Amino acid sequence: MTTTPSPLVDSLNALLPQTQCTKCGYDGCLPYAQAMALGQADINRCPPGGDAGVAKLAALLNKPIRPIDPDCGQHEPLQVAVIEEEHCIGCTLCIQACPVDAIIGANKKMHTVLSDWCTGCDLCVAPCPVDCIVMIPVQPITTWSDKQAQVARTRFEARERRLQHKANVAREIPKAATTDKQAVIAAALARARSRRVTP
Repeated sequence: MTTTPSPLVDSLNALLPQTQCTKCGYDGCLPYAQAMALGQADINRCPPGGDAGVAKLAALLNKPIRPIDPDCGQHEPLQVAVIEEEHCIGCTLCIQACPVDAIIGANKKMHTVLSDWCTGCDLCVAPCPVDCIVMIPVQPITTWSDKQAQVARTRFEARERRLQHKANVAREIPKAATTDKQAVIAAALARARSRRVTP
């Protein structure tokens, strides 16, 4: 599948809810938009977008409206993740899974969800080894707005850039630097051992 940007892909992507939940079978909203533009995916594979989302996609692509594909899930009122903090072990797996950086915490420290940032994708639930993450409906019951979608898209794209930069930096570090670091650590340990006074 091509990843070349196009006005059609941009328009389709702008109509998607940007939850990045992967329920459509693609890695995120943009790959799904690309697949629709190429005629490789139907317009009814986005449960978070619901019937209203399908109608928008149908209008743009001049296709008939269809119900949400049940194999992808069903449309539900907006939910957010909540971490039962007393059970959190600080493994950071939920942080790694969150596509919009809506979870904060440190290794072996309690984590928490920024509810205003959470897109309700529930990708953090499965990786949790102690099952301390639950999805709860937003009260009062509401729907995901276009404004929230665009903010979520901005956060997702910022996270993707950060992860790509981190990967690029890791590739640029010469192996010799790792070896030098190990040598420095070994020398420091040797000095520390030599200063010990044995009885």
